[in-house]
Amino acid sequence: MSFEILGIGTLTPEHSIDQGDAAVQAEALSCSAVSTVQQRRLLPILYRRAGVKTRHSVVLESSTNGEIARQTFYPPAESEVDNGPSTSLRMHEYEAHSSELAVSVVDQALQAANVSRSELTHLITVSCSGFSAPGFDIALVRELGLPSAISRTHIGFMGCHGALNGLRVAKAFTDSDPQARVLVCAVELCSLHQQYGWCPEKIVANSLFADGAAAVVGRQTPEDTTDRWQLVASGSTIVADSEEMMSWRIGNHGFEMTLSPRIPDLINEKLRPWLQQWLQQQGLQIEEVGSWAIHPGGPRILNAVGEAVGFDEAKLTPSREILARYGNMSSPTVLFILQKLQAEQAALPCVMLGFGPGLTIEAALIDEHDRRSAQS
Repeated sequence: MSFEILGIGTLTPEHSIDQGDAAVQAEALSCSAVSTVQQRRLLPILYRRAGVKTRHSVVLESSTNGEIARQTFYPPAESEVDNGPSTSLRMHEYEAHSSELAVSVVDQALQAANVSRSELTHLITVSCSGFSAPGFDIALVRELGLPSAISRTHIGFMGCHGALNGLRVAKAFTDSDPQARVLVCAVELCSLHQQYGWCPEKIVANSLFADGAAAVVGRQTPEDTTDRWQLVASGSTIVADSEEMMSWRIGNHGFEMTLSPRIPDLINEKLRPWLQQWLQQQGLQIEEVGSWAIHPGGPRILNAVGEAVGFDEAKLTPSREILARYGNMSSPTVLFILQKLQAEQAALPCVMLGFGPGLTIEAALIDEHDRRSAQS
């Protein structure tokens, strides 16, 4: 059995900032009074290397448009121990804005799927950048008039691959109930976790992350299969002895990310053997994969995937283009890429890949039919 993707919606906040502006603002938040000349020179270089051109954020009050984008949520650092707004203030913004994005992107996905709100039986929400209860799942029920008896499940704090976990759960629901109509909604407001100071790891994270939302509506694929794209299989592995390579922890001034410079080397070493074995279980070889939706954790991670898997640069283009246009929006990002591939009528089968704390590798196989069923 497979999960038929009926429609995808994607959305970003209204205002955006270009990467040059973002670097200027980041310097103001890092207390230039105590910075060295080397640090001030390094910061814009790291921002240029991020592979990002523009990003959207809920804290912006205007966009880059001949003048620098405006925001007042993050005041300039007053001292080297100034770490910006408290986590409580950041979560207040998360609660205010996550529901707005969720409602709009779900409405878009339902229209794309041609599914009425009353048909939905399951709601799966995904987020790792904020917490509130009641959450944006309740807002979706209230604002869109979803059935009050809809079964709700939250995929929380899973990191950048969270949407892949959400799709796996959606497929499990439709596998067990042919009448189920499942909505998956991922919302991330990563810009609420801008970190102050001159730590290189934090600067790299600041240069990459952005805000966005995506939603998917699906059902169990009918026996008279359609030409719609389908989730036919999911895969997951935890790389041994890699827990400290990537972390996402709650601090007093936002959530704090650590990204080891060794992550690309680890991906280069570990990805292909596992991926090859998993694809063989689906009746495929790596060379038979027509397109790739790879979460763009950053340029070095994309480069490492390309080297490990051994495909040409063109396979990475969709991921690089989404990274450049939107930044790393965490969990919704792979759904932006999947929507782009669908619009371009990319070759199938398609493999979605995401990486997260653990270090974990998550994968999903998208095709027009289940090759294992065909072989049997």
